[in-house]
Amino acid sequence: MNVDQSLELLRNVFLMAATIAGPPLAAALIIGLIVGVIQTATQVNEATVLFVVKVIGVGIIFAAFGPTMVRSLVEYTRETIGSMTKVVR
Repeated sequence: MNVDQSLELLRNVFLMAATIAGPPLAAALIIGLIVGVIQTATQVNEATVLFVVKVIGVGIIFAAFGPTMVRSLVEYTRETIGSMTKVVR
């Protein structure tokens, strides 16, 4: 295994992590900003409201994109395990 192959594996790891973690994190960020603005405007500073809304939002994202995330993780795992023979040589 040479340096280029190692860097390709490392790049794929970071790309897969960003692909899987991106949608839930983006949803939590957007929901947090919207609820924060609403709480500031209405002067209701209750932390549980933000938490519950974020949990519901991230749950919806997982329900919508979960099968796609799992499919891409399975494909990535198959490719990685399949390329182990190249790494060992």
